[in-house]
Amino acid sequence: MADAVDDDLYRRAKRLLEPGEIELEGSIVHTDLAGEEDLEMHELTVAINDVIAEYAEKGESYIYAGNDSEEFASNQFQGKTVADDEFVWECQQLLREGTFDLVFYYEAGVEQSSLADELEALDGVVGVTTVP
Repeated sequence: MADAVDDDLYRRAKRLLEPGEIELEGSIVHTDLAGEEDLEMHELTVAINDVIAEYAEKGESYIYAGNDSEEFASNQFQGKTVADDEFVWECQQLLREGTFDLVFYYEAGVEQSSLADELEALDGVVGVTTVP
């Protein structure tokens, strides 16, 4: 059953990366965080923001929750640069089989393998699936 969920999640993440204004890549960050561990998931999202911003070479970034926009859904966030609100990444936080999977996508060109290794080293992460 886990394979079917992962396959579905992979396909859905890949559809988000289809051609648009900029070419995107992504990572699905699999966690051991349960549904009631919202604070830990927030802390992990902050840590992932720092890692992706570094790899994207965008400078200092912050997390935008989109609470003031009808275009955002619950558990959807963006990383934006502090300097000029430039896009760094977008994320969906999804509860799957009792734990969170965090789907991040960002501008293509980062070193995916190294990024995945660094994300996997974060507390609470049990694996990373990259999406070209």
